[in-house]
Amino acid sequence: MPGLDPSAMRRLNTSVVLRALAEHDEPVTMATLVAQVALSRRTVELILGRLCESGWAVEVTPVHVDVGRPPRFFAFEADRSLVVAVRIDTHAASAAVSDIRGRVLGRGLLTLHDYSDTGQTMLDAVEAVDAAIRESGMPRDRVRAGAVASGGAIDEDGVVHRLINAPAWNGFALADELGAHLGIPMFADNDANLAALAEHWRGAAQQTSTFAWCILGNRTGVGIVIKGDVHRGFRGAAGEIVEAGVLDASRMEYQPFGLLTSPLVAERREAAALVERARTGDAEALVLLDDFADDVARLLSSLAWTIAPEMIVLGGGLEVAGDVLLPRVTAALEALGALSIDVRATTIGSDAPLLGAVKLVLDRMDAEFFGPTVSTYEPGALNV
Repeated sequence: MPGLDPSAMRRLNTSVVLRALAEHDEPVTMATLVAQVALSRRTVELILGRLCESGWAVEVTPVHVDVGRPPRFFAFEADRSLVVAVRIDTHAASAAVSDIRGRVLGRGLLTLHDYSDTGQTMLDAVEAVDAAIRESGMPRDRVRAGAVASGGAIDEDGVVHRLINAPAWNGFALADELGAHLGIPMFADNDANLAALAEHWRGAAQQTSTFAWCILGNRTGVGIVIKGDVHRGFRGAAGEIVEAGVLDASRMEYQPFGLLTSPLVAERREAAALVERARTGDAEALVLLDDFADDVARLLSSLAWTIAPEMIVLGGGLEVAGDVLLPRVTAALEALGALSIDVRATTIGSDAPLLGAVKLVLDRMDAEFFGPTVSTYEPGALNV
């Protein structure tokens, strides 16, 4: 490539080979990699040697060898570097440790001492991360970066600009503070945004470029993806519909079916029992379900005409009632004259914000882990 010195070219070639190797879940032959990256066999061989020396790859002995020269197999060492994901809600801090393929290796969960005490909550979050690292069995020094999911409008710098009913968090530098406690770079975003990111990555919206992920009821929020990218808006406030009084989202907060999205286990169990009653045809439960579905549809009709998503994904606990709730919401949307939109339940479940945090940090740290790409190359940046 014109303008690249030999050192820069080596880094680019190494990145190309490493990215190709990481695409394979199983050991792959060097011949396959040579064909995939369109570099000379000798160049690929040298790069694989360096990757093995640095711990990013390992040469694997084949189980069966045919007559003749055996092929050389290599595997990507995805746990060479790790990331952490944290979710903070009003009652608990949960954490996950993941390799750089996004495979969760360990988890931690801790009940918060006092959500209104931001300093103590950071300590609780660190303890949850410590528990996840212990469960993973991996060395702590492999953890390179992390991301945290939280409620509220969170900007690109990881600052919580506004969190309803929680003034202590307004203006709190969430990413920087948690990063300082953990000693690693941290990123932060709204939990609904990260749930949407996860749904697009590994959930119900993988084949959809424009959709909305919604949690409605006891907790309310919307994550919006437009043409494949999460739309955060000014200071990360997009989707904070609980703040829009005219939409009256809070009317669902204490509805019996709205408790499906409560952060309290006891309330979620109570709502799940009501779902079972609805499934068996209990008249009282069905009336409550119809009322809740109508309220959900009224909110979603606003999204239908403002965002015009191809799909709406309901999550945060609403998936528990998917079989009885979704048909009623769809029918109510039709009655309101809304656009014909595919309404689905999340296929990820309660893991969505945590998994989205994993995806966020992997995206932000991509060049750090895998090296530069041609599209991201800046003159001088690769002269090492």
